[in-house]
Amino acid sequence: MDPTTTFCPNVACSARGQTGRGNIGIHSRKNKRFLCTECHKTFSATKGTAFYRLRTAAETVALVVTLLAHGCPVQAIVAAFGFDERTVADWWARSGRQGQAVQEHLVEQPRDLGQVQADEIRVKKQGGPFAIPCPRGRADGPDFVRGVMF
Repeated sequence: MDPTTTFCPNVACSARGQTGRGNIGIHSRKNKRFLCTECHKTFSATKGTAFYRLRTAAETVALVVTLLAHGCPVQAIVAAFGFDERTVADWWARSGRQGQAVQEHLVEQPRDLGQVQADEIRVKKQGGPFAIPCPRGRADGPDFVRGVMF
């Protein structure tokens, strides 16, 4: 439990989403709870994760989800671990929602890339891949390769 890498999840807190400010302390090591000194609210270490409010150990849930991701049938997991089929399906759905949230937050966010340079295009053709070099330094306008502007 490292409070320096944790932020307050309280929507009304002035320090929400900010790490390393020293406003997060450990409320209970046994129950894995943090305390925000700004809003005086406590929260679980697993708040905002797929493991939030689960009674089963996070390692077990991660193992089951990994097996599902590798194609292991739900019935085989139920037989091997003794969990209810609905529980396994709920863990699978939780992990999917968490993965989608991470994808939207980290990958799909618009970024100002400034200038991007394309040196060549790789395309597939029937005989195998080949590269179309992009002309450089044309003084008469933008660079075009078969109708594609660079």
